[in-house]
Amino acid sequence: MLFNSYFFLFLFLPLVLMGYYGLNKIKKYKASNWFVIGMSLWFYGFYNPWYLLIISFSILFNYILSKALVPTLKKPKKFLLFFGITINILIIFYYKYFNFFLENVNTVFGTDFILRKIVLPLGISFFTFQQISYLVDSYRGQTKDYDFSEYALFVVFFPQLVAGPIVLHNEMIPQFRDEKKRAFQAENFSRGFYIFVRGLFKKVLIADTFGVAANYGFSDILGLSSVEALVVSFAYTFQLFFDFSGYSDMAIGLGLMLNYDLPQNFNSPYKATSIQDFWDRWHMTLTRFLRTYVYFPLGGSRKGKVRTYLNVMVVYLVSGIWHGANWTFIVWGLLHGLFSCLNRAFQKIWDSVFVGIRWILTFFTVNLLWVIFRADSLTDAWTFLRKIFSWEGGGISRALSECFVIKELDMVLSALPGVGRLFTQNTAVYPLLMTGVATLLVLFCKNSKELQFKPNFVNGFVTCVLLVWSVCSLTGISTFLYFGF
Repeated sequence: MLFNSYFFLFLFLPLVLMGYYGLNKIKKYKASNWFVIGMSLWFYGFYNPWYLLIISFSILFNYILSKALVPTLKKPKKFLLFFGITINILIIFYYKYFNFFLENVNTVFGTDFILRKIVLPLGISFFTFQQISYLVDSYRGQTKDYDFSEYALFVVFFPQLVAGPIVLHNEMIPQFRDEKKRAFQAENFSRGFYIFVRGLFKKVLIADTFGVAANYGFSDILGLSSVEALVVSFAYTFQLFFDFSGYSDMAIGLGLMLNYDLPQNFNSPYKATSIQDFWDRWHMTLTRFLRTYVYFPLGGSRKGKVRTYLNVMVVYLVSGIWHGANWTFIVWGLLHGLFSCLNRAFQKIWDSVFVGIRWILTFFTVNLLWVIFRADSLTDAWTFLRKIFSWEGGGISRALSECFVIKELDMVLSALPGVGRLFTQNTAVYPLLMTGVATLLVLFCKNSKELQFKPNFVNGFVTCVLLVWSVCSLTGISTFLYFGF
């Protein structure tokens, strides 16, 4: 089920709110947990009920195993932990990478293994990584008194189930146990609703508009001029930002509407002035997971510079593989790792550079690496990058320009004397307008955790306008980009 759908907004969410607060009102807290678990499973299996078998098996397997990890005998615990992590990784491997593996075996060895029709379950990397972290923490003796309903709710809580944030048990389960959070709190609800609507607007009006331009450009790379290739690269850069930022806002907002605080997953990443800074701001809970459960166990930075750089490259390789079964993701991850290592090696020199130059270089590096991330193949990525740097010239076609048009905004601008002609005659105006506005938003607007929200007339009016505008634009519903990861 999608947050940006009529079904979710006008049926699912009201039912969740009424059932949750209704059961809590009569102090049926355990029943309230099971109600949210049931609704979350409905949310997850809405489009494909077969997903429920996979996630149910995953939950049962990992919970039983986590309980078996409680005894103090070290050797059996280590074996069980290794067994549990292996099974979880193998499940991800089968659904996400099995065909990719067979394709490469066929290419290298000239074999003809037949690829299978495997449907990738939504969010499998998210809820699997979350449960791996739980197994590790169980091994460390940190999860002894959690019952099954608390664990299941921790895994399937619908605001963060399919695209994060990747939460930890000690962030959520103590909140589930806090009876003060079970009562309706108007301030939390209003703030959560405002953040949710803001995220909905980011997704529906901004991300999806940039997505039209990105899809147009990447579907016909050879037909692009150098200017168009650069414009399309910016379009995808902003599409991904507002898509993921929008989802993160909606997840945080939904959590607040139920009185739960989800961890921040997005801290204005396009304000970053280095690749390391970017990853401290982008998908923060994935970065935290990789740092805690991959980088530190490998030795972190405690075993010399060479080992540190190797560990950094391993972490970014895992990040690339986690994002998808394609060489584009692997190369994208390795390049981020390389730039991160260079940043570490020349930290003092880099810090001495004027901050504006550091931001420009970081932003353009991230933008160009997103081209590799988005392309269907390394060949397409190379072709696209060559288009940008070939300086072949050429303007922006009418077809690409129209991809940036927001109909409601176009109606207003066209009605202004003299402005309508400017927008219709100059194909560069809409791409420049959208890209300029997006740049200002990512650089100067506060993110959801920075907002000092106050329920007043202005915030209420803005929320209503954004909600109505977003709802009226839901005719072309699109999935979130990170659903595929």
